[in-house]
Order: sequence, then C-alpha cells, then structure tokens
Amino acid sequence: MPTTTTNLALSAVQTFRVSTTRAAVSSRHARSPIFAMEADSSPSPLRVVVVPWLAFGHLLPYLELSERLAERGHSVSYVSTPRNLARLPPVRPAAAPRVDLVALPLPRVDGLPDGPSPPTTSPTASVSSTGRPSTASPRPSRSSWPPRAPTRPPGLTGSSPTASTTGPPPPPSSTRFGHPTRSTKYGYLLAGLSFHACLISSSIDHQVPLAMLQPTAASIAAAQRPPSVHPDPDASVVEQPGAAAARAVPRYEREGHAAFTTGHGASSGGMSVVQRFILTKDGSTVAAMRSCIEWEPETFPLAETLLGKPVIPLGLLPPSAEGARRAAAQGEEHATEQWLNAQPPDSVIYVALGSEVPLRVEQVHEMAFGLELAGTRFLWALRKPSGAADDDSADMLPPGFQDRTSGRGLVTTGWVPQMSILAHAAVGGFLTHCGRNSLIESLLFGHPLVMLPIYGDQGPNARQMEAKQVGLQVARNEDDGSFDRHGVSTAVRAVMVEEEARRGFVAGAAKIQAVVADTELHGRYIDEFVEHLRSYAAASAN
Repeated sequence: MPTTTTNLALSAVQTFRVSTTRAAVSSRHARSPIFAMEADSSPSPLRVVVVPWLAFGHLLPYLELSERLAERGHSVSYVSTPRNLARLPPVRPAAAPRVDLVALPLPRVDGLPDGPSPPTTSPTASVSSTGRPSTASPRPSRSSWPPRAPTRPPGLTGSSPTASTTGPPPPPSSTRFGHPTRSTKYGYLLAGLSFHACLISSSIDHQVPLAMLQPTAASIAAAQRPPSVHPDPDASVVEQPGAAAARAVPRYEREGHAAFTTGHGASSGGMSVVQRFILTKDGSTVAAMRSCIEWEPETFPLAETLLGKPVIPLGLLPPSAEGARRAAAQGEEHATEQWLNAQPPDSVIYVALGSEVPLRVEQVHEMAFGLELAGTRFLWALRKPSGAADDDSADMLPPGFQDRTSGRGLVTTGWVPQMSILAHAAVGGFLTHCGRNSLIESLLFGHPLVMLPIYGDQGPNARQMEAKQVGLQVARNEDDGSFDRHGVSTAVRAVMVEEEARRGFVAGAAKIQAVVADTELHGRYIDEFVEHLRSYAAASAN
C-alpha cells in the first residue's frame, strides 16, 4: 500500500506536465493573466496539481483556489482521499471542465481506519491522523513505474470530471508528455505540508516546481521559524525565541501544541508536524499563503524573512456573498432559515464550533447555561459531543434547557447551511472557534465575534481579531483552557446586548469586511499568483 500511494503521487505529477513558452515574466504587473485566449501571442494555460492537507477545513479554500485558476483557463488536478472528495460540493459550472478530482487512496496505517479522514475526538488525534498516512511511504524511485491510475471516488458525477482511469499513465520517457529537457516547461505542484515524503521527491524527479500551501495567517507562519535560525525541529512553534506569536499565548495553548511537535510512531517515521513542515518548506520553491497585507499589515511583511522562502499571497479566497444570498433565495429553505425568518434583524447569535473537534458533554452544558444566562436569541449548530450516547440534542443538553429557551433559541444537529445562515438578516453575531474558514465567512457579512478557539491556529486567529476590535474571547482558565457559563454569558452580552460595546465591535467588523468582501482585490491576488507561477516555472525549466 505505501508504494501505491507514492506511485499515485508520481502519477499526478507526471500526468500533468505541460509544454509552454519559456519566456519568463518580466514584471509581476506586466500583464493581466486573464487571457485573451484567441490571441496567438497569449501564454499557454498552466496545468497545476493541488494537494491540500487532509483536514476538511483545508479542502474548501483550496477547492476555491482551484476553481479560480480554472476560471482563468488553467487546468487543475485536485488530489485528496476518496472520502474527502465525496464530501466536497460540486465544482462551479464555469470551472468544472478544467478541474479534475483525483482520488488518492492512502496506505493502511495502524490505529487508523481504512480510507481515513480526520477524526473528531481531540485536537491531538486530528493532527496525528492527517499527517501519519502521508509519511508512511518510502521515497519514490523511477524503477517503481508504472503506477496505478488514480480512480474517481463513488458518487462523483457530472460537474467534476476525473482524471483518466483507463489504465496506467505512460512512463517518464513517453513521448506523450515528453522526457524532462530544457525545452519542456512544466506546470506547478501546490502541496499541503503533510505530503513531503512523496511529493517533494516527485517534484525533484520530474522537475516540476513545488509550492507549499500555507493556509494559516502570516502571524502563525512567523512563529514557524526556519531551521537556519532554529535548528531544533522539535521546538514548539509557539516557543521559538523571538517569535511574535509567543507573546500572550496562554499555557493551555502552549501545551496543546505538543501535538504539532511530537512524532506519531514508526508508521510515520516518528515525525512531527513541525518536522514535516520544515521538510516541505525546504523542498519548495515558494510558499503560497492564504493571506494578504490588507488582512494583517503588521505581520505579513515578516513572513518571507522568517520562512526563508518567497511568499506569494493568495488573498483570502473568500466565497461569494452574493452567491450565498442567491442560493438561499432560490433553494428550498432549511429549517434553520425558516426559524430565522421569524426573528428580528441582528438579534440572533449563531453558534458553531467547527467540524473537527467537538466539545465534551460538560463543556456543552456550560455553553448552554451561558447562552441561557445571556438572554439573547441564538441558533446553535451543535455537534455530537465526545462521550454522548447518540445524536439526540435533548440527550446532549442540560435537562429542561430547550423548554426554558423555547421561542428565543434553536438547537440543531447535523448539517446546516452556514453561509446562508450568516447571510440572513436576523443574524447579528457569531460565536465561533475561529477556524480560518469560519472567520472569513462571518466577516464577509460584517458580523462581530464571540471567540472560543480550540486548537491549532485558532488561538492566534482569535487574538488577531480581538486586537482589531472585531469581538471578544470567552474567558478561559489559563492552565487548562476550561470555560464556564459566566464567561460565555459575559462575552455574548458584550457583543450582542451592551450597546456601547456592540457598537465598537460592529465598527471593527465592518473595517475587516471591507477587505474580505473586496472581490477586485482578491481577483488581483489570484492574477498575480498566476504570474508568479509562470515566472518560477520558467526559471526552473532554464
């Protein structure tokens, strides 16, 4: 199985080579990469392979990137596990002809189920599971050719075409794709940090430039200092000497980062996430970051120096606000939307803490009591807490809670249309774990935030938003990160009820909304990203 995984990665790289002009871009602003496709002098479209980190929160923004590249005329192969691909929304019609969803079955790893997807039990388990399969393969070699062809996962139809499944691709010397020579220029491989074992060596073997996808804010990247400065790869990313992100980090968050700095057993070579990050960074030509200077003017300029790599901003890759509103207006209303229709404008706080790590039962109870004490209207998208017997919300919540809050609160389990909820006029705030996607989606509509970060980059994201006066964090115990009903109630009332405090948070959110909702700004970042890909690909072919 490990050899299969490595060979599939080689297949992805080999299959998506492309011959293009060798002329390098003279300036990042020399021309717009939104091509006049009929012109003879227009550059050939790129072919790009995108391999995001396996956690679901990383899949959607890089599907958005893939769609934006495809809408500009470039061909994209989006690679993930069959189970992950089956969970994705349909590719937008304008992009679908140029986006291939390529299923990459992972090797069997002890302690994980077949066809793994990130578990939803703990931060440590989530970090471990999304990294371990990628390092279970030996370094690939040309003698391992031919690989098996990637296969389309069951249930994917219509709008998302797959790569060919008619047989193995030709060997590297095939005339179909061309043997590596100076007359051949290749596409680009964009990889999440967990895939270094197979993708870096594939990139080198086939002379395809590699860009490391960096989904976190530049302030987090600034804490992941290069090994030339900090040679110990096991040092915590939040304890690096001089790292700006180390300031004001609570003890429970520092201890939680042990999951990123601890190896995960022989199946992954005992490698930590930080070690994988360093190896991926060292094997990459550039870092492609889902951020921009308008989002974080203080920290973004530091990223390139501290990473020791050129950093290309992707912008924020926000979804379409108008698209969410149109979908809500045209589609069949979800029960949550029907309930919101009966609520006054800006009166409801939407509560959702992500899909990766659920709260424990006792934390759910404190959250419930806090919402009850706050006295506000709320819509709570509740995930089954770890330790709960079933998905019945009545069994997850304190006895009598739903009766006491009837009429002003709705608790729902299962899937909810988050973008449509955030776009609804009745929603006036968001209680969030500060995952990057949730932050951007909420601020697209200018909602102030109540913040309860759980792990990873969520703590730094929350501190960044708090510094911008976008919202308020729920008070936590410094040692263990616990919170109580009074902390929840205080934060919710400050954001939703207390007029002076709310006015300030709404104003802060409006300033950030102007950046997130600026479609021209983010379009320019994608255009410039394409120009950078052309420039680096041309340089690598010379």
